[in-house]
Amino acid sequence: MAEKSSIFDMIGPVMIGPSSSHTAGVVRIARAAIRILGSSPTHAVITFYNSFARTYEGHGSDRAIVAGLLGMNTDDVRIREAFDHAEAAGLSYTFQGVGNASTMHPNTIRLQLRDERTGGAVEVVGQSRGGGVIRIVEVDGFPADFSGSLHTLIIDADDEVGSIAFIASVISRDDCNIATMSVSRRGRHEAARQFIEMDSDLRPSTLDYLRQLRWVHRVIDIQALD
Repeated sequence: MAEKSSIFDMIGPVMIGPSSSHTAGVVRIARAAIRILGSSPTHAVITFYNSFARTYEGHGSDRAIVAGLLGMNTDDVRIREAFDHAEAAGLSYTFQGVGNASTMHPNTIRLQLRDERTGGAVEVVGQSRGGGVIRIVEVDGFPADFSGSLHTLIIDADDEVGSIAFIASVISRDDCNIATMSVSRRGRHEAARQFIEMDSDLRPSTLDYLRQLRWVHRVIDIQALD
């Protein structure tokens, strides 16, 4: 399947440099991750792979990822002082690099985030594709494939017959169009996770309805990244 394109492919985002791949895309990966977590983390383990592992300090990717974890936009001038802002916000972090992960995209980042205030934790793997375009390719070990540029639902549910079709029908009744959907599971009749990109957001009442279904364990509603 051909990769999806966006306006970022043509002109790139408004951003703090030096590179859309090494800064803007990195900020957006982090911002997507904290939306999945549902809060700002208090601790992060940040792993850069392949070309990122060799260049993240010189190209400012280390500051960009921390800035994104603090919720900053790609054009926020505070990115340059992100480490100082992290200290003030109580965010601790560690960096590590893996330079020879041959199965991974050249610009890949793994984020292991924890919020000690809520007990929340998440592990997210993202790719910076250039021009500020990103792909989230893994969440908590479940394969994923979404960009963060559209409204996205992450639904944890039992692997029940008809569950995918039922959720799609609920979304359609909200006059909402599904752009992409990917589903992965631990095994037959085990935990399953759905990643659904939509052209518009769902009504709060529809989200509440999905959350109260017996076989649905969690619904994460992620607003499109700006």
